[in-house]
Amino acid sequence: MVNVTLSVPAELHAKMKKHPKFKWSRIASDAFEKEINKSMLLDEMDELLKNSTLTEEDAERIGHEIKLEMRKRFDRKYGSKKL
Repeated sequence: MVNVTLSVPAELHAKMKKHPKFKWSRIASDAFEKEINKSMLLDEMDELLKNSTLTEEDAERIGHEIKLEMRKRFDRKYGSKKL
């Protein structure tokens, strides 16, 4: 295992010292791992989408179409009610 030194604001450190039962190094390590996993997922998504020609406008239009169809399905199943 490797040691890493972190700097935190004094106010945060004071709060952390009030709760010595927490394993702060484990919490920090878990947070780092979570961020790395998110970053790796984003890298994978970028790789999958690098040749995509879908524009933001296309995505918006598709999203609206999906919402409209979901609303129609809901209305057929539960009835349409004015809000």
